[in-house]
Amino acid sequence: MRCHSENGDGSCNMGYPIHHTKVKAFSLAEVMVALAILAMISSSALVVISRFAASAANSVLQMQAFEVARENMEKLLTSDSVKEMVEYGNREEYPGIMWQTVVETFYEPITARMWIRGVCSAQYKDTEGQEQTVELIHWLTDLTKEQMLQMMRQAEGEDQLADQLIETIEEAAQYAGVDIETIEQWVENGMLTAEDGSFIKRNLDLYGQNNGQPSDEDKERQVTSKAELTAQQGRPSAEKAADTGRWQDEVDPKTGLTYGELEKMDFSEIWDILKNRQR
Repeated sequence: MRCHSENGDGSCNMGYPIHHTKVKAFSLAEVMVALAILAMISSSALVVISRFAASAANSVLQMQAFEVARENMEKLLTSDSVKEMVEYGNREEYPGIMWQTVVETFYEPITARMWIRGVCSAQYKDTEGQEQTVELIHWLTDLTKEQMLQMMRQAEGEDQLADQLIETIEEAAQYAGVDIETIEQWVENGMLTAEDGSFIKRNLDLYGQNNGQPSDEDKERQVTSKAELTAQQGRPSAEKAADTGRWQDEVDPKTGLTYGELEKMDFSEIWDILKNRQR
């Protein structure tokens, strides 16, 4: 047996050899690569989480817009009657969503019939700021030719009623040929306005013809609504009964043809005329 060391007295001291080992550490390059891989994994996870959150937010906005459009469509379907119109606004509970309800007529060429359809839509901006729209369309009912002509005559009457209204006091003064102070005096003297504050030409004419001092009987002839305007613009019932068929000789302003001529046409011909007039 080999003696690794000897004592001073010559005896042998048995022992094991000591080996000095070196532990190899990570190099700087390896650490940098590991950090880069960790950063890539973390950034990918953050992107996935961000997209998931944006998708969830967009889904909530889409459901809210669908709810608004659906409720407007339900109101339309439960109405006793409908007419061509365009309404729009927003909801207090969803201020970021704008809604619009459109009732319109259109010609369906396959069956050669006229229809009324309702279009209820709701618009919102998604998380990326892009405009998104939820739209519901429902065919409400079909129209006979007589019903379509009646709607055209009704629209003409509404246009005539709208011509009777003046929105501002400046325009009312210009129409009556007086100054604004005179209009204010007429109002203080009992001249009535429409529910929305508009001035009515018939009432302005009444006060203008009487120098701002109409009698009590004349004041009772004033109107404040479209219904009263319609009643006063309408003819006596006896006269209406005598002229029942004369409406056919009246000219429709949208087509330039008489209602009698329109009554003899097909749906497709009337629709083509209306489209050409709108261009």
